[in-house]
Amino acid sequence: MKNEKLKFKIKKEEVKHIAELARLELSSAEIKKMQKEMQGILGYVEQLQKADVSKAGKVFQAVDLKNVMRSDKAQSEDGDVVRQMLEQTSERQGDYVKVKQVLQ
Repeated sequence: MKNEKLKFKIKKEEVKHIAELARLELSSAEIKKMQKEMQGILGYVEQLQKADVSKAGKVFQAVDLKNVMRSDKAQSEDGDVVRQMLEQTSERQGDYVKVKQVLQ
């Protein structure tokens, strides 16, 4: 694979953009290293795209998987749990627990 010409190439600007999206600060040496590693990944993807899978059989799940859902209802109907929790909180506003602002 190393001697073959790759169809897709990744540019330094693309590596910088991906790093920016991931909020990573990369040095120029790290950018070159990432460019080489990403190019290798693209090479493997190209190999996979060229693979002949026409004779491959169907793939089946070995275990029958199902989503297990529970009913959406309050665990405590009488409100004792809520009342106990509200009694233990330091700050509250009516029936709500007052917390610090999370989002700005």
